Amino acid sequence: MDKKNTSAKGVLKVSEDVIITVAGLAASDVKGVAGLKGGKGLMSRKSNAIKINLIGDVIAVNVAIIVKSGEKAAAVAAKVQNAVKENIQMMTGVTVARVNVFVDGVEF
Repeated sequence: MDKKNTSAKGVLKVSEDVIITVAGLAASDVKGVAGLKGGKGLMSRKSNAIKINLIGDVIAVNVAIIVKSGEKAAAVAAKVQNAVKENIQMMTGVTVARVNVFVDGVEF
């Protein structure tokens, strides 16, 4: 499911793996995120932490995170939503329709 952008100069394809990597790095950089579901090395298609779905010309992203103890899960999830959306759109040019964040656990 490569995302294509067409311009007068040609076609640009963005791999699903690239979008997953950008989403994972953006989510991991948010203060309060201990990690992604399943531990380290999750930046691949086989990851359960990040899923993307093509909806017409835009994508929907699902991200499963683990929140650090003492952090407010709702606030961290909102920051992850913003960071993932902004980073994917800025780095790849792919429009993000929505980012669903699932809090999969708490790290003590």
